[in-house]
Amino acid sequence: MTGELWPVSDVLAFLTGSWRVDRTVRDLAADATGTFTGTTAFTPREDGGLLHVESGTFTWHKVTRPAERTLHYLPGEEPGTAEVRFADGRFFHGLDLRTGRHIADHPCSADLYRGEFEVADAGRWRTVWRVKGPAKDLVLTTEYRRA
Repeated sequence: MTGELWPVSDVLAFLTGSWRVDRTVRDLAADATGTFTGTTAFTPREDGGLLHVESGTFTWHKVTRPAERTLHYLPGEEPGTAEVRFADGRFFHGLDLRTGRHIADHPCSADLYRGEFEVADAGRWRTVWRVKGPAKDLVLTTEYRRA
């Protein structure tokens, strides 16, 4: 993302609502590129967190299929931050956008997922996940725009 970063004092309040999602998935080892297009809804949970439901279509090797995922964004240890968990409750990563930027690591077997989160303004943010290890060599870039 180019330009200045937009600090977010409360990540859960910022994310609440619906977002349009455009993702590019690049498999560097196989020299292949895919795309995901859809929506993400962040809806309030009773515990003060957010339910994150993403749905849309994923195109890979010219085949388009429906795709979805669910995550839970819970209040973090520090005010304004969040803890992201998979649908089954396992920890994924922390999230602190108070500077407008955050880097998170998530080890998965022998591969390492490194996510970079950047906020452009009240209606735009993006993530870039770099996945590197013996099983994967990927770059996943996702642009979010408030719906």
